[in-house]
Amino acid sequence: MKKLVFILVLIIAPLTKGHTQNSEEKDKKDIQAVLKAQRLAWSKNDIEKFMEGYWKSDSLQFYGSSGVIQGWEATLDRYLKAYPTKDHTGKLSFRINAISKIAEGAYYVLGEYHLKREVGNADGFFMLVFKKIDGEWKIIADTSN
Repeated sequence: MKKLVFILVLIIAPLTKGHTQNSEEKDKKDIQAVLKAQRLAWSKNDIEKFMEGYWKSDSLQFYGSSGVIQGWEATLDRYLKAYPTKDHTGKLSFRINAISKIAEGAYYVLGEYHLKREVGNADGFFMLVFKKIDGEWKIIADTSN
């Protein structure tokens, strides 16, 4: 009986590792898809569509150069005020430096953003915390500088 259990463990262990790797690869692709949708929406000056990548909750946290913003509505208001026109939003591009699993259903993303725009280009760094909520990946915390 012990031999049978040992053999089953030897067979099943590599399969679960492969499943975990495939699951993490899918998670990372899904997170990248959220970022791509945000990039495209931003570049079309569609901030409301851009905000679909964020958790629509009062618990959303945004940490920026002007301090901490709490909540989805306040974050949307901040973006609308800081980027009032297409000249301000410009064309967004990202460089993703890392997507790392924190825990089951949670990842952090480190990267750089680049805005090419009429009012002057802007560049900076960000760290996002993604959480899978109701089957969708959402940003629950954003620190951008």
